[in-house]
Amino acid sequence: METDRMTIKRNNPQPRLSASVEYGNLLFLSGQTPVSGADDIELQTREVLEKIDALLAAAGSDNRHILSAQIWLKDLQRDFARFNDVWVEWLAEGTSPARATVQAAMARPEILVEIMITAAKAR
Repeated sequence: METDRMTIKRNNPQPRLSASVEYGNLLFLSGQTPVSGADDIELQTREVLEKIDALLAAAGSDNRHILSAQIWLKDLQRDFARFNDVWVEWLAEGTSPARATVQAAMARPEILVEIMITAAKAR
């Protein structure tokens, strides 16, 4: 789809969503969920962050270029601190994005975390 000055590029489009959408120098990732159904917030968070790393890399970016993150946790009280431990370990120092974290019912009962990212393209 053409706009006046820039093209919208939809990566891995499906009927309901695209894995990511590029517009100019911005990259919008769909909400990413874990692969496993393990009741382990650290494992599920690492799985989601690996998926985010791959999507960012495929579009010419990385986690140092994240502008904002929206995070949904199934159980905020139980998992917030342990989620944050993995999140902080994953980010390079000084690259923390704007962020919101809320508790939410998930689409599948085994999902503990979902993350949606907006980033700038690195190249």
